[in-house]
Amino acid sequence: MHLIQLLLPLYDNDGARQPDDLFRRVRTELTERFGGLTAYSRAPAHGAWQDDAGHTDHDDIVVYEVMVETVDAAWWSAYREQLENAFRQRQLVVRAQEITLL
Repeated sequence: MHLIQLLLPLYDNDGARQPDDLFRRVRTELTERFGGLTAYSRAPAHGAWQDDAGHTDHDDIVVYEVMVETVDAAWWSAYREQLENAFRQRQLVVRAQEITLL
């Protein structure tokens, strides 16, 4: 079993709030495709990272998770690219980790 996490920014690169419809659409797409979804959206997480010039960037994110038996890397890569366009981002993090259900 694998846990797929999507880290979605609340604001675009220009600082504009992402539309709520965009988050609803992603929740619907993932729920319909994978049969369920967990969203961590009540208290956004705060991320920070340094770019190549040493400048520290910040972002507020929500995390969406789905569980899958196998990871279709090609599908997830294409979906990540679609989300990057929709969220107006240079790069979004979509990550997978193997999990054991207890």
